[in-house]
Amino acid sequence: MKFLLNLLRIIVGVLFIFSGLIKANDPLGLSYKMDEFFEVLHLGFMSHYSLVYSVAMNTFEIVCGVAILIGYRMRLFSWLILLLIAFFTFLTAYALFSGTVRECGCFGDCIKLSPAETFWKDVALLVMILVIFLYRNKIGPLFGTKVNGALMLLSLVFSLGVQWYTLAHLPVVDCLGYKVGNNIPEKMKLPPGSHPDVFETVLIYKKDGKEKEFTTEDFPWNDSTWVYVDRKDKLVKEGDGEPPIKDFILTDFDGGNQTEAILSEAMPVYLFLVKDVNEAGKGWDEKIHALQQQQAQGKCYIYGVTASTKDQVDGFVKAHGLQFQFLNMDGTAIKTAGRSNPCLILLEKGTIKGKWHYHDIP
Repeated sequence: MKFLLNLLRIIVGVLFIFSGLIKANDPLGLSYKMDEFFEVLHLGFMSHYSLVYSVAMNTFEIVCGVAILIGYRMRLFSWLILLLIAFFTFLTAYALFSGTVRECGCFGDCIKLSPAETFWKDVALLVMILVIFLYRNKIGPLFGTKVNGALMLLSLVFSLGVQWYTLAHLPVVDCLGYKVGNNIPEKMKLPPGSHPDVFETVLIYKKDGKEKEFTTEDFPWNDSTWVYVDRKDKLVKEGDGEPPIKDFILTDFDGGNQTEAILSEAMPVYLFLVKDVNEAGKGWDEKIHALQQQQAQGKCYIYGVTASTKDQVDGFVKAHGLQFQFLNMDGTAIKTAGRSNPCLILLEKGTIKGKWHYHDIP
């Protein structure tokens, strides 16, 4: 039993530390995943604090993992880690059986698991943690009180420090499709041998106070008493792959698509990503003005990329003295491409040659 408890303690502790560290590398990514859960659970008001929840959860996960690994205050931390895995199991079960969330983000964007794989992983962890919980009194501290206390404090400071660094700069390890070295047009393609999701258009009509869904094939076209309500795209066959980069579509404010021209441009192109101009960070003006001088000398092109409206952009451009065109792109694609607001990306013929947090613009 002692051997089994020590083995389970090592497995559970290491997994929790590993999982927490992966997500601590990109706390913004976890906060976006939390927003998705809040939306489907109708808890949208909690999205205002999703980044705080993200940092707290990553820290809690790492600290709990260290506590279990070194046997620190097992009566307390066996309860905490049991409650934590019960919560995780509920979320992954919801993602699996509701079908509303395709990925739980349990290992961030670096290790992607299907909802089924994630759920059964949590079930296995729940069983192991239950054994640890039931026999918690038999697990003693690995080191003395002072050493264990120092290790716990170190784990707390380290987990918070890593997340502070990644939020003030960019993730240490970029696991997304927009990492330096990737070619955007290539990453917009499906992996070889995979197939995309297949959707079917569903028409929603109303008659005698009742709504009914029809496809284009079974709709009663000869019955004009049905009143149109809405339409939606329904997933009928789930694909077995998706491109690493989705929705990278750059349009001007008149609707013109500029994507191909920018991705094929031989001269260096800087994309200044500002998802929401009203929430943009500060301190980058002089660096961007210096970059504008290079554009004026014909050394590069600069384009702003935003999800904000034209009126909002006009005010932003005037306030910061910007002299380059802004284009529109989907907000989700922008925050996936750059984990800061603003974020600067350098492209050469569609290949990402550099990416900087607004604190680090060279």
